[in-house]
Amino acid sequence: MQRRIFYVVIVFLILSDIGIVAAQDNTILITVSSDMDKIIFDGKWSHKTEWKQSSYNMLSYNDNVIIHLRTAHQGDFIYIFVDVVSDTNLDKEKDNTMICFDSNNDKTLLPDSNDYCFMTTLAGKGSVIYQGNSSLTLDNFKKLTNYGNFIGMGAVSDQNDRYSNIPHTSYEFKIPTELVGRSDIYGFYLGVYDAYSNRIYSWPQDIISDLQLKVPTPSSWGTLVSPDKSLPEFQWPMLAVFSAFLFMIYLTKFRYR
Repeated sequence: MQRRIFYVVIVFLILSDIGIVAAQDNTILITVSSDMDKIIFDGKWSHKTEWKQSSYNMLSYNDNVIIHLRTAHQGDFIYIFVDVVSDTNLDKEKDNTMICFDSNNDKTLLPDSNDYCFMTTLAGKGSVIYQGNSSLTLDNFKKLTNYGNFIGMGAVSDQNDRYSNIPHTSYEFKIPTELVGRSDIYGFYLGVYDAYSNRIYSWPQDIISDLQLKVPTPSSWGTLVSPDKSLPEFQWPMLAVFSAFLFMIYLTKFRYR
């Protein structure tokens, strides 16, 4: 019985940590959460447990830049927190972060109408949404206006931050699925611009971009995956998986009593 419990615990720990491994393979796993509607959207960690119920990936770069990425979904929104703990040079209204979704994950060479990018600036006055399939601006992206359900905030995270209490840049996003659609897999890109070094730190990390507003081709983006398909199918699959896990523990515990 003890051996069976040991195996169950090992499997659970592996599944809990799978996001870190997946990020290195150009895949990020996103989880369902029941706490995202309690997020205080001020661009930073407002309290220690604020983003606790979300998937986690640590992105590290050769010049000691560290980005802690948290992702989750609840109801009609995808929630993303980008915590740039190594950026302690606070270039307000210059530092920024862009997140892009390829709703169909069709990896086209040129952006099309199912590609969306969301950008917000450190201590900026507003955020911007871009949609593909236009030659007007931003490499075949056009600017959308009056999409009221989207929230993007950049701020200085400090004493309440889970990873570092030294003041540094961080960004919060609340992205409506009404816009990007519901799917178990998206094309996904992250670009963090540090004005002090004049560099863009991208995910996938093999994307090199030196131009602040240049979006890499969607064919080079990674993937954001809902492994239990709870994003397109709401929360029932996650509930089924969790129930199965509890049932496994029950069998293990009582079978040999």
